[in-house]
Amino acid sequence: MAASTTTAIAQPALLGYCRAGFEPELAAEFTERAGALGFAGYARTERGTGFVRFICDDAEALSHALPFRDLIFARQKMIAFAELPSLGATGQAKPDRVGAMVTAMAATLGTPTLHFGDVRVEHADSDEGKPLAALARALGNALRPALREAGWLTHIDSPDRPRLHVLLETGDHAHLGIVDPQDGSEWPMGIPRLRMHPQAPSRSALKLEEAFLTLLDAKEREAWFKENMHAADLGAAPGGWSWVLMRNGVRVISVDNGPLAQHLLDSGRVEHLRADGFVWHPKRTLDWMVCDMVEQPRRVAERMATWLREGWCRRTVFNLKLPMKKRWDETRQCLALFERDVGQPVEWRAKQLYHDREEITVFARLRG
Repeated sequence: MAASTTTAIAQPALLGYCRAGFEPELAAEFTERAGALGFAGYARTERGTGFVRFICDDAEALSHALPFRDLIFARQKMIAFAELPSLGATGQAKPDRVGAMVTAMAATLGTPTLHFGDVRVEHADSDEGKPLAALARALGNALRPALREAGWLTHIDSPDRPRLHVLLETGDHAHLGIVDPQDGSEWPMGIPRLRMHPQAPSRSALKLEEAFLTLLDAKEREAWFKENMHAADLGAAPGGWSWVLMRNGVRVISVDNGPLAQHLLDSGRVEHLRADGFVWHPKRTLDWMVCDMVEQPRRVAERMATWLREGWCRRTVFNLKLPMKKRWDETRQCLALFERDVGQPVEWRAKQLYHDREEITVFARLRG
C-alpha cells in the first residue's frame, strides 16, 4: 500500500444525515438545540447534500447532551473527527483512499486505543451521493482488513462497540465519524429497508411500519401491540395504516368517507365508519389512534391533543404536513401547541421518516 499525503482536517463536529432538501431544517434544529443546551457553534451545509455538520469545539459533549432520539430531522448522528477534502490525492493514477483514511485516524485519534466494533462506508441519500454507492461498497471491503491490521477494528464485528462511519461527500472527499450504537440509527445511512407487502392497500403502510420501528423500542412494541387491542384510523382510505395495525393484532375502526380495500373488510378485524375524522370520536378509550390526514398541521396538532386530553386514546401516531417555507419554525410551533393543548404531562417523539415527504411523524402518549 503506497503512502498517502492526504491532509486530514481535525475539526470536531456533530454530523447528521437528513432528507435531501431538508438541510436548512436540520441546521436550524442543531443550532437551536445546541444553543439551548449552552453549546456554541455553527452549522455548515449546502442544500441538496443530505447532511449537515454542526461545528462545535466539544462535539462529543454536545452529542451526549442531545440524544439521537430527540432529533427530528436527523436520520443518523455521529461525532465527526476528521475531514479529508482531497482523499488519496497523492499524484498517482490510482489514489490510495484506504491508506489516507487509516493515516487520518492515526493523525487525529492517536494510537488505536479505541477499538471499533464495525465500520460503514456510506454516501448521502442525495442526487450527488447515490452514484457513489459502488465506490462506498468497494472502500468498505478494502478498509475493513486495513483497520484490523492497524488495530482499529475488532477481529469480529461487535455491535455493542462504537462504529466507525465514513461519509463520502464525493469520490475524493470524506468525513470520518463515530456512532454510538445506543445513540444512533442501526440502519445503514439511517434508512430502514422495508419492502412493500403485496397485501398492503397503499405505500403509506410503509410509513407507519417505519414509525413503529423508529419511534418505539422493542419492549414498547411488544407491550403495546396485543391481540384484540382497539384502534381508530382517522382518514383511513384506502387503508394502508389500518392494514399495519391489523397485522399487529389490533382491531381497527377505519374512519373515512372514502372507500377501503375490500380485503380489509373481509378480514373481520376492520370496521369501516363513514364519518369525518375531525369530528368523530369513540365512546370509550381506545389503545391507539393513528392519523395521516392531509390538513393544516396546526389543525391536526390541535385535534390530536384533544384525543389525548379527553381520554379517547392511550397512544397516537400522527403526521404533520409541513409548509414549503419555515418548516422548522412550523414544526416547533405545532409541537408546542400540541403539548399546550393536551394540558397534561405528555411524552412525544417526532421524526422525519425515510418514507415521509414534506412531513414529520409524531408518537405521543400521556405520561404516567
